Amino acid sequence: MTVAFFSGKGRRIGVALGAVSAGLLVLSACDKPTPLATVTVGDTSVSTEASCYNDGDALKDSQIQTCLNKKAEKSVKVAMDDKVRFGVDPEIADKGWTLFINGQQAEQEPYKKTYRSIPGSAFFSSQTGETPNKTQISIVETDGKKLTGIWHFELKKTA
Repeated sequence: MTVAFFSGKGRRIGVALGAVSAGLLVLSACDKPTPLATVTVGDTSVSTEASCYNDGDALKDSQIQTCLNKKAEKSVKVAMDDKVRFGVDPEIADKGWTLFINGQQAEQEPYKKTYRSIPGSAFFSSQTGETPNKTQISIVETDGKKLTGIWHFELKKTA
């Protein structure tokens, strides 16, 4: 004869509490994902999370140059006559964002919309007159004073 230590209802409650506890443990080990930035050229889109992000708070001055110098993990091919479309999550647009080209700020004022389009030829010029084969673009979340997030993409020139 078998003796049950708990009634059927007690076992179900115990199993439910165990499942909730395990779920909370798993969730506590996860990092909150950063907002996404996307680059689209023709029918090719690449998205990435931030290389550097501090949950919307300002990045430390000591981090900024290191973050801007990180290599892009995502790339997209661009012809000179293509349109390069940039898209950001609304929470990035609310603060404002700007583009950096090869680590140098390309715009003075933050842009406050979620989407914009720029000709591909704008990214492949240099002051020496040579046309580079690739360019690193960084989308930088900023209110004009402090930087709060950096996303990297590499644009590779095609014929």
